[in-house]
Amino acid sequence: MIVRIMGEGQVKLADSHFAELNALDDELLAEMESGDEEGFRRTLGALLDAVRRLGEPLPDDALEPSELILPSPEASLEEVREMLSDEGLIPG
Repeated sequence: MIVRIMGEGQVKLADSHFAELNALDDELLAEMESGDEEGFRRTLGALLDAVRRLGEPLPDDALEPSELILPSPEASLEEVREMLSDEGLIPG
């Protein structure tokens, strides 16, 4: 799957990592619902770090359709709320 991190670029990620990312997404969603800004920041960072660590960056000139679009590390809780579907950032 191809994942775009807004402001950074695209990463190719094996589907086998979906469960790990989905667990972080569930945690992020719970923190957003409770308004836990500190937890939101920590978990968003962990989610983005996992994508970077587990994935292979695509060249800057590559333009593949992204299956997932994740917010930038600087995104606010409100900005991410606006991006979310009912299923979170990573549809399960």
